[in-house]
Amino acid sequence: MTHPHPALDVITYGEAMAMFVAAETGPPAGVGHFTKRIAGADLNVAIGLARLGFRVGWMSRVGADSFGQYVRDTLTKEGIDQRCVSTDARYPTGFQLKSKNDDGSDPAVEYFRKGSAASYLSLDDYVAAYVLSARHLHLTGVAPAISASSRELAFHLACEMRAAGKTISFDPNLRPTLWPSRAAMVEGLNALAALADWVLPGIGEGEILTGYTQPEDIAKFYLERGARGVIVKLGAQGAYFRTEADAAVIAGQPVENVVDTVGAGDGFAVGVISALLEGRTLAQAVARGNRIGALAIQVIGDSEGLPSRAELDALEPASAPGAASAT
Repeated sequence: MTHPHPALDVITYGEAMAMFVAAETGPPAGVGHFTKRIAGADLNVAIGLARLGFRVGWMSRVGADSFGQYVRDTLTKEGIDQRCVSTDARYPTGFQLKSKNDDGSDPAVEYFRKGSAASYLSLDDYVAAYVLSARHLHLTGVAPAISASSRELAFHLACEMRAAGKTISFDPNLRPTLWPSRAAMVEGLNALAALADWVLPGIGEGEILTGYTQPEDIAKFYLERGARGVIVKLGAQGAYFRTEADAAVIAGQPVENVVDTVGAGDGFAVGVISALLEGRTLAQAVARGNRIGALAIQVIGDSEGLPSRAELDALEPASAPGAASAT
């Protein structure tokens, strides 16, 4: 290369899958037509942040197959840095089938991901110069769940970024079926959350992980373990945030027609992370999270509803500044 790559604003990692969304309602077994899209919690966040103008890097492994090429083409289209995405010809790229619901309920999802290329993510995929060029690391609970080696990578990423004085956000994104046991999931994810600055559980996730039912207590649990701020998602009611100095509920954005609830939490994370990286207050960040989460559930697909910077600016107060550049 004749010039160095620019430093990243955000780094994340995980598994992307091809997703086939049913064109009609009913059990997928009886559906004849599906639309191909992209899926992956961490990739959804990467896409959302890239659309807002941030420099985003995403680490993964894909198979030497058409689904793997589809993932790479999506990264290229969205402007996401893929220097740390490797092709592993030994294993396939995973995919999933998703049902179509008309009543706003969660769709059924059937996964074909066991033994996927991404499940072989490990410390071998860590490139210090690449990762540590980023200002911020975003982790979800999905990537650590897909294998023990991927889980080891998640903790290494968090420890290295923390030691370098960078910020970390963590969305538990529970996938109980991927863990050996519920106890292992709770222990693993709470240990990862303890390394993060900003922890973003849903109210139901928080209850499973902490044993508490109230957002105030869930937030206190993570603050006591080292988080700077905790944001508990309350669904249509909005979100509760708490720091050592402040706490409040930020009302949700009303949505008349809920089309697809998958990806709402990822959209929320995009809003929170982008605002905090711009130097906004946590209250402003949560408000943006609610705003983008509401957009995400009004369209079919996990990332299709995530806005561009211009679309977001049109929804936010006129005084809001644009994205800050990396320092």
